[in-house]
Amino acid sequence: MGGKKQGILAIDTPHSSSPALHHLTKQLLQTYRKEVRPVHNWTQATTVYLDVSVHAVLDVDTQNQKLKTSIWYREVWDDEFLSWNSSMFDEIREISLPLSAIWAPDIIINEYVDIERSPDLPYVYVNSSGTIKHSKPIQVVSACNLETYAFPFDVQNCSLTFSSILHTVEDVDLAFLRSTEDITHDQKAFLNDSEWELLSVSSTYRILQNSAGDFAQIQFNVVIRRHPLVYVVSLLIPSIFLMLVDLGSFYLPPTCQARILFKTSVLVGYTVFRVNMSDEVPRSAGSTPLIGVFFTVCMAFLVLSLSKSILLVKFLYDEQCSQQEQTLLCLRGDTETDQPRMDPRAQLAGVAESSVCQEYQAPSGTLMEVWSQLRSIGSYFQTQEQVDRQELGWLALLQRFDRLLFHSYLVLLGLYAVTLSSLWVSWSG
Repeated sequence: MGGKKQGILAIDTPHSSSPALHHLTKQLLQTYRKEVRPVHNWTQATTVYLDVSVHAVLDVDTQNQKLKTSIWYREVWDDEFLSWNSSMFDEIREISLPLSAIWAPDIIINEYVDIERSPDLPYVYVNSSGTIKHSKPIQVVSACNLETYAFPFDVQNCSLTFSSILHTVEDVDLAFLRSTEDITHDQKAFLNDSEWELLSVSSTYRILQNSAGDFAQIQFNVVIRRHPLVYVVSLLIPSIFLMLVDLGSFYLPPTCQARILFKTSVLVGYTVFRVNMSDEVPRSAGSTPLIGVFFTVCMAFLVLSLSKSILLVKFLYDEQCSQQEQTLLCLRGDTETDQPRMDPRAQLAGVAESSVCQEYQAPSGTLMEVWSQLRSIGSYFQTQEQVDRQELGWLALLQRFDRLLFHSYLVLLGLYAVTLSSLWVSWSG
């Protein structure tokens, strides 16, 4: 209770700074015109000092080429109409004023594409010399050229360009609140528990010249890189396993039906993995991830090898069926054509001679049947030999084609591994 009474008495005492603060605020804003740039000499430019600290990367939308970041924005400028002698106002050296009651520079972000909810801080700090400090957190949704070729070892470089929307450099100039080295290596406020890591924030000052005049610009280049471990475990390693399994299918015999079943199963695995991968791989109209290109090429090799095996098995089966039909027709035709045919009149005329020549004709007919059977067997073996030679020719061609696909697959897999390794090395460096 005693403490409360002393606090209340301290507020009500004449020596309290509240009347002085009220009097100072009233005196500063009574004749203040926020529509006019706060300089006594209108030819003198108002210099606005800017500073940006990246707090977090909230979202990287590669499909729409947008980057969502949370930044802490600070701007400082001098207002010549808001200065006072602190000794006349109980040594008050700094006060807070409503931002809506004073002049503020019209600084915008040129890459701004969307409005996000950000805390609205309606007050600014003003010291006795007229220096105004305005700080606020901003959720910036900016346009950025996002490259996904090296996914998941990609590094993105997005810029945030601050400039006055209306005032030229003769009226409003820009400058850095801190040194460029301090801005570049400032990572104290960044949250590293997200998917992205902040590498640097480089900054440059330049003057944009156009028909409307010369405008001062400050550009902050936010360089971030992705943490790839989760994608290496969920995407890269399973994709390499699938490629190795598909590579092992080349050791199966080309005409084996089990090879077709095995490759069909691998193709189903490729398709399922591709569907699951589409949800994790970023999509962009400008660039395609390298892992997606390699995976598509491997699927093309698999489909080509599977189609080749199916066509070969069907061709060899059709050849065997046609040759068997020709052999059966040949056997039937030879048997029927080689049988002795006699004219009915000759049979009537030779009835008397049948008994005499019967002992000579019987051996001759038997020899003719044996001879026709031997000819049929010989033609069958000749046909079978032709079929075997054709099969051997197709198998030799198939083996050469298989070796070509196998070596192409090895080259592709080696190129895939070397490329991923080089991307990982460049990412880590």
